[in-house]
Amino acid sequence: MYPPIHAASSPHRPAFVMADTGAQVTWAEVDRRSAALAGWFRDSGLRRGDVVLVAIANDVRWAEIMWACWRSGLVVAPVNPRLGAGELRPMIEDAAPKAVIAGAGTVEAVRAAGASALTLVVEEDYDGVAEAPAPGDLTETMGGRLLFSSGTTGRPKPFREEPPGVHPVDVPLRYAAMMTDLRVVPGPGQAPPILFSPGPAYHSAPMAFLQAVHQLGGTVVTTTRFDAEGSLAAIERHGITHSLWVPTMFVRMLRLPVEVRERYDLATHRVAIHGAAPCPPEVKRAMLDWWGPIVHEYYGSSEGYGRTSIGPEEWLAHPGSVGLPKGGTVRITDAEGKVLPAGRTGHVWLGRPDAVEPERITSASPGWGSAGDLGQVDADGYLYLTGRLGQTIITGGVNVYPREVEDLLALHPAVADVAVYGVPDAEFGEQVRAAVAPLGTPTPGLAEELVAYCRARLAHYKCPRRVELVDRVPRSDAGKILLCELRAQPKDSPVPRSTLPRSK
Repeated sequence: MYPPIHAASSPHRPAFVMADTGAQVTWAEVDRRSAALAGWFRDSGLRRGDVVLVAIANDVRWAEIMWACWRSGLVVAPVNPRLGAGELRPMIEDAAPKAVIAGAGTVEAVRAAGASALTLVVEEDYDGVAEAPAPGDLTETMGGRLLFSSGTTGRPKPFREEPPGVHPVDVPLRYAAMMTDLRVVPGPGQAPPILFSPGPAYHSAPMAFLQAVHQLGGTVVTTTRFDAEGSLAAIERHGITHSLWVPTMFVRMLRLPVEVRERYDLATHRVAIHGAAPCPPEVKRAMLDWWGPIVHEYYGSSEGYGRTSIGPEEWLAHPGSVGLPKGGTVRITDAEGKVLPAGRTGHVWLGRPDAVEPERITSASPGWGSAGDLGQVDADGYLYLTGRLGQTIITGGVNVYPREVEDLLALHPAVADVAVYGVPDAEFGEQVRAAVAPLGTPTPGLAEELVAYCRARLAHYKCPRRVELVDRVPRSDAGKILLCELRAQPKDSPVPRSTLPRSK
């Protein structure tokens, strides 16, 4: 399905809504405005397979931009609008866009990064194009997408999905099996989903869910920026049936006072989905206690090598797991690519259904890919993530997995966010360090208290030897910790607010 069909059957149903500003577009408006923009692309010389770079924040125009590309055979390449010219340059070199749609605050960085393509500025000339009469002779063919890895280290890796060469109405539901597993597809007699997705729309998961929900004729609700109480208000106000989160959002909502959490009626909310980053088991258990058995989880990669998912009842039986492989294979290997047995920690690989398992699995193995995670599978085949490849801390010859320490510190009532990482140590090779963003104004001695908190609950070699209190823990929009930013802080950086000297 695609806009003209939904516009004909439900012209006044909202297709895309901004919860915080109240702006919205109906299916009739998305159909008309996306067709006008598609016609403008065609009349400007763009042809099937050409790339349109989109660098805007969450905006009510997002749906019509996506569908303008998808109904005219173009490849949409969404990027973070907060990136500077240096960060955008490798993406623009790889994308080679023929057109750019950008916000006023981003367009100069895009141009400075080398984009010389046809440009629409959202706040200036975009609406004039979208409000023009829609062409009556538009040849419709489904477009593709070009996504980039988060780029936490090195050059962002592009992943291009080519236009399939068919009419949009003939395109299967996006991630149909996953959307069925996660209960996004309506059951008999159910209305189309109303999805609340407060994350950045340009990220791969929100964009995939937008396409799927729109193919089903549903409504996507987002917001300019995440707000914990505002999210609960949006669920009540818009009758949200489904929602998409990253774990840090759960933590911030759980920090709300009980009287605030109980103020909102969440009766319509029947499925809450999370992914993108590991969720501490105690945080997820708290969400299940609060929202009931509606919390579902998925794990996978944008390249579509494979995935896992797990429902609430399954998770309670396998706490901490990200689920069983669905439509593919999961393997754990050692550093040389040799497959490890159940219970052993190693490199997590996802295999497509048709992937042949080689003697050793590497990035060159056809049909196999990795998101760069460490983990293990249990005897029942359930996958557990333990950390990130290259982020294991080796102290005195013993491995420390940062996630275990982060999950513990995240439960401390004074901690809003935390990152654990290794730094060089002359005696032990590496030592464990934690960067903590406090909740509110930190009390005197908080850093020392947090070290003691860890030492009372973990083996001492796993505990941070030093805690830095920081204004924020740098994260990507998918919720992944940007260790490169933490490690890049110079010694006289103004970011750390206080430090604890090395403990005895």
